[in-house]
Amino acid sequence: MSTSVKLLSASTLFAAIAIPVGMFVSSGSAAEMAVKIPPPALDESRSGGAETIVLAGGCFWGVQGVFQHTVGITSAVSGYAGGTKTNPTYEEVSSGKTGHAESVQITFDPKKISFGKILQLFFSVVQNPTEKNFQGPDHGTQYRSAVFTTSDEQKKVAAAYIAQLDAAKAFPAPIVTEVTPLNVFYKAEDYHQDYATLHPDEPYIAYNDLPKIANLKAMFADVWRDKPTVVFAADAM
Repeated sequence: MSTSVKLLSASTLFAAIAIPVGMFVSSGSAAEMAVKIPPPALDESRSGGAETIVLAGGCFWGVQGVFQHTVGITSAVSGYAGGTKTNPTYEEVSSGKTGHAESVQITFDPKKISFGKILQLFFSVVQNPTEKNFQGPDHGTQYRSAVFTTSDEQKKVAAAYIAQLDAAKAFPAPIVTEVTPLNVFYKAEDYHQDYATLHPDEPYIAYNDLPKIANLKAMFADVWRDKPTVVFAADAM
């Protein structure tokens, strides 16, 4: 990446757009989607070393942006999961023919944030889990909602949470999020990394992704961090 590109401060990031918080928006737009939902009744133990989970919920720029501002997340990397082709490119995934979903590999410290809390953020502010094979303006299986688990316990917790939210009718339609074991994750091209942080003035980011990050700050202040955990150091961009 060009060395002339600099990371923007959190104040600059959120000055780009003002949004209402706690609003559920219909499938025509994911711009201001945020739903207050209960935490999981079943969660993992908050002990042990670092864990990894891969989440897919529409364009990976916004998913990455939210989790880069979350306490306890040590890494959030955009990439591809759930498909059949080895080392797919963005163009190949975008064709919808490889079976991959735009995804984010999240590494976290379970002593600082639980897996269940990550799922709560995922279903509340990151995406609309009732939209099948699309999120907002992005359509195709590559934009499907999915939880790619890395352990049997993660799979159990994710499935139980979806059942809990459906039983509580937390959303106006059933959740369609897939829960499946991760096969392999492929890191996306460098220009996709840290995208929401680097390009807050782009209309797509301002409309679709900054509201998600702002809702994280407003609704989950207990896990909010101002400085994002980026893939590339500022002085390397």
